[in-house]
Amino acid sequence: MPNYNPLSNSGRNKAHAKPKNAKYVLKNLAKYLMRYKMRLILAVFLSLSSSFFSLIGPYLSGKCIDAIVGEGNVNFPEVYFYIVLLIIFYVVSSLLSYLLSLTMLSIAQHIGEAMRYDVFEHLKKLPVSFYDSHQSGDIISLVSYDINTISTSLSTDVVSIASAAVNVIGSLIMMLFIMPLLTLVFVITIPISFIITRKMSRKSKKLFRMRSEAYGSYSGFSEERISGLRSIKAYGREEQILNQFEEYNELATSRAYEAEYYSSKTGPFVNFVNNLSLSFIAVFGALLYLYKWMSLGQISSFIFYSRKFSGPINETLNLFAEIQSALAAGERVFTLLNEKEENFNQEPILNVTKAEGDVEFDHVQFSYNSSRTILHDLSFHAKKGSMTAIVGPTGAGKTTIINLLMKFYIPQQGKILLDGQNINQIPSDKLRRFYSMVLQDSFLFEGTIKENIAYGNENATEEQIIQAAKMAHADSFITKLKNGYEERIAEEGGSLSKGQKQLLTIARAFLSQSQMLILDEATSSVDTRTEKRIQDAMLALMKDKTCFVIAHRLSTIRNADLILVVYDGDIVEQGTHESLMAKKGVYYSLHQSQYQ
Repeated sequence: MPNYNPLSNSGRNKAHAKPKNAKYVLKNLAKYLMRYKMRLILAVFLSLSSSFFSLIGPYLSGKCIDAIVGEGNVNFPEVYFYIVLLIIFYVVSSLLSYLLSLTMLSIAQHIGEAMRYDVFEHLKKLPVSFYDSHQSGDIISLVSYDINTISTSLSTDVVSIASAAVNVIGSLIMMLFIMPLLTLVFVITIPISFIITRKMSRKSKKLFRMRSEAYGSYSGFSEERISGLRSIKAYGREEQILNQFEEYNELATSRAYEAEYYSSKTGPFVNFVNNLSLSFIAVFGALLYLYKWMSLGQISSFIFYSRKFSGPINETLNLFAEIQSALAAGERVFTLLNEKEENFNQEPILNVTKAEGDVEFDHVQFSYNSSRTILHDLSFHAKKGSMTAIVGPTGAGKTTIINLLMKFYIPQQGKILLDGQNINQIPSDKLRRFYSMVLQDSFLFEGTIKENIAYGNENATEEQIIQAAKMAHADSFITKLKNGYEERIAEEGGSLSKGQKQLLTIARAFLSQSQMLILDEATSSVDTRTEKRIQDAMLALMKDKTCFVIAHRLSTIRNADLILVVYDGDIVEQGTHESLMAKKGVYYSLHQSQYQ
């Protein structure tokens, strides 16, 4: 069976490994309900009113029966009177119940909307480490499936439970009013129902939580494999992926079946106990009638109220599966909302509005986890307006340096300075605006080409957008498209080639007003001729900017002011191209291996 990485029980998120209880979920859900307190008050009023008119019905029915069988003569005027009252009361009750459903539907949809907004708002505040340890499909499942489950439960189950509570209390009062002695039957049956419900609820809650986790893992696997379908086909792994999918699918199905099966057993057991209580009422009621302690109308009313008393309890238990599912979904949603937001800032926070671009690593040590240190004792100084190239084998720590520059992570020891100030004192959002990035894996959003180029500078004019595209040598292919710069592209670039997508991200960097630039093998997806043209254009882009370049092709960094040779988390060499070649060390070996 596949391994889990559920949000609420992630192996890499021990702080949230212990599941929360129903009280925790309800407490958080109450905060959302209080946002719509006036509608909630209206819903309570409608529920009480509807149940009141419904509860009067059995009493009037009993009066009608006594008017028929009393003293051997039928009192037709009294019968008609009670029949008309019955019709009026039940019609009013139905109308109020309809209004209650509409009100709860409105509350549920607004809460669902608020939850989705809060989750999405919270997601953008979470650190990069969160996304490194959670599947995107699992998060998508939470935003869509789990919140929808909560919303559906609020709009239907809560109405049923609220009405059930009022009916149970109201029926008990009416039964005590009619014949207190006969209500002693429930002293036996209610504890039995309570014991059955309590025992099964504990097991069901665990099963529904496992079901939610299985759905999350299933969604995560599906999203990842669909995104990588081209690679799967290229390597002919369709059959293997199908087998893996079958494992996730079967696990999700089996967990859902176990949860639904176990919870469905509660209803029949409790229903049996309720029917048993009805039998006792019929027998003892007949005896009370023989001794003239009760009339037939009162017995009839009492039986109706007993059904109204036990029926809602049974209906609530039949809804138990949906309720437990909603609680499990709420547990995952509120666990996510309680995830610690990114807060790498230190007091005092500096109000920095502009960066000169002087960057220094001062004895930086960093590890993603305690098992392995990625950077050991890193120190270097990138002067304002200089170009710093970072080279080294795969896994040496090059990308980690960029992650630390952008404050996606913070070092365990040492500090990173920008213009002499610790970047931990600069708000993350402001710090990142000082940079523009062109990564090896380009990413485009669904929208027009013009919108994608202007993503980093929303105030850019059309002339500036076209000029940036020309500088990136993207204008030539854009103008050949049917709609030119207004051509809409699907998510991640659609039909554009990898090289064309990279040119658009480079044009986006040209348009940015940032003071510093990060290039992660930015020209790796274009041909040699275009690469040379882009390099020439980049000289203008990098003018007066502090640039950090991760390079595998050493020919692209010959003019770098500082080259850092990183190996196994250490800077083993640093200097210019000429000085490093003269040393005939690691950099020389890397250079020679590329040109042999």
